[in-house]
Amino acid sequence: MAAADRLELVVVRHGLTCWNRERRYQGHRDIPLLLPEAEPDLDRLREALADVAFDAVHCSDLTRCRQTLAHVLEGREREGEQGAPRFDARLRELAFGDYEGQTWDELKDDPGYRAWVDSQGRLATPGGESADDLWARLSAWLVDVQAEAREAGHRRVLAVSHGGAIRELRRRLENANFWDGVVGQAQGRCFTFIREEDVWSCSSSSAVPAPASATS
Repeated sequence: MAAADRLELVVVRHGLTCWNRERRYQGHRDIPLLLPEAEPDLDRLREALADVAFDAVHCSDLTRCRQTLAHVLEGREREGEQGAPRFDARLRELAFGDYEGQTWDELKDDPGYRAWVDSQGRLATPGGESADDLWARLSAWLVDVQAEAREAGHRRVLAVSHGGAIRELRRRLENANFWDGVVGQAQGRCFTFIREEDVWSCSSSSAVPAPASATS
């Protein structure tokens, strides 16, 4: 198979959880989806990707992402075009450490929390990660995805991850503002990479699912 010189990487956020609804920091806590409340957004995502064939599928190993992936791929099992999903802890949310399970209202008067918010994630949370820590594992995963695309000819890859992870990808690949990089539940981005002289660069990105105005 010819090596790919163009790669579309679709990275989507998991569906709604009870902690999303309560605005609690989840981080590495293994919180499941809130069902059936999560299903309308998951259905929209599945419909948006229904006609898109993927060469490979990656997923955070946490339950909420596994459940989201199962919903998105429902009905594709017999097709087998994407192979078995790869569950990878590098796609997990930022580890919020001591803040996991707490809300903004519970933390707003904590000086350490205010310093972390004001740093736009550049500081590490107590017992958790910084934005650089998150990027270190995301970028290592991305290098592996691109290497496989080069070697196996993959041209379109799906990944199910978390809001903070997608925000960090957008900050690094799109130069998006920290506060503007947030995507909703069961939403994400399609990053297009071009390979020139064996170096990959992100040439464009777009919303997934596409906004209604873009499809009407």
